[in-house]
Amino acid sequence: MKSQVVVNQRTGEIICTAHGQGKIHDFRLFQHSRLPLRQTIECLVDKGYQGIKKLHANSQVPQKKPRKGKLSDEDKKKNRELARKRVIGEHINRKLKIFKILADRYRNRRKRFGLRFNLIAGLYNYELTLDAPHPINNSYN
Repeated sequence: MKSQVVVNQRTGEIICTAHGQGKIHDFRLFQHSRLPLRQTIECLVDKGYQGIKKLHANSQVPQKKPRKGKLSDEDKKKNRELARKRVIGEHINRKLKIFKILADRYRNRRKRFGLRFNLIAGLYNYELTLDAPHPINNSYN
């Protein structure tokens, strides 16, 4: 089973998920899922999404090394900057994989995988709301 997660970079909240059967390429899963991404949203992806610029103009993909060549220092610097932005999403993937159902081979009913993944994502989002500082309500003073 394959899953994709759309994350809000500022809040760290999981916004949307998409799932695919078996071995499917990341970009193909993105195309089939038809995630509702507005063109104003900046989409930060990895090298598995080459060609996403045709579907979503406001997206950033790391520069691939040319065959039998090297990346320029400027391209390396851009890739590092993009990696610094994307690390938030990678940390969320790690937190989701704490639930072994996502990290290991899924051996249950395939029909229920999406439901279980979304429940785990909901638990993660709920945990975020518990950790967030709440404004103090001074209406009783």
